Amino acid sequence: MDIFEGRITSCGFDSGDRIVIGLWEKSPFGSFADIMWARPDGTKILIAPNEKIGEYIDSLYDFDEIRIEEIKIQRNRKEIIFNCTDIQCQFNWGNEISFLVKRRPLWFVSTIEYFFGWLIFRTKTYGKTKNGRKEWYVVDKISRLKKAKAKISGKDLGRYTKFSPKANFGFSDPPKMPASVIVRSHIE
Repeated sequence: MDIFEGRITSCGFDSGDRIVIGLWEKSPFGSFADIMWARPDGTKILIAPNEKIGEYIDSLYDFDEIRIEEIKIQRNRKEIIFNCTDIQCQFNWGNEISFLVKRRPLWFVSTIEYFFGWLIFRTKTYGKTKNGRKEWYVVDKISRLKKAKAKISGKDLGRYTKFSPKANFGFSDPPKMPASVIVRSHIE
């Protein structure tokens, strides 16, 4: 079982771009960040810090392009600022809402939590990856974004908005509402 513990922050922008950043504190690869970017035309790009991580993530989810780039991260209590070759982004979030008990069985995540995750946020907490592995998203806390700004190749993406349309990176998309989520991903 591969377990990733960290934060996923996501939103859309007026430009039609959708950005998801994974900031993983603990993982089989140690601490790292990755960016999933869906362009307005539907092109899906993964930006990973090295080839090993890029290949692993690409084995799980669908991308049209994989870029290996240094991702610079600044973290504050309720803020992430990140930069790579083409993308500069800043996400700020509000108070976090805790979900249930921190440690809960995966069967609960794939049944009861799945139902409520879909009903409330239109996200799936359980499914199969591109290569047929089982994956559970165990959400511990969620926050609504209070502010987000981004530039791609120096061009401002405009006002932040819902994560829509779906990016279809994998079996589940982030919540439609701009959000930052403390999560544990279990991959079997």
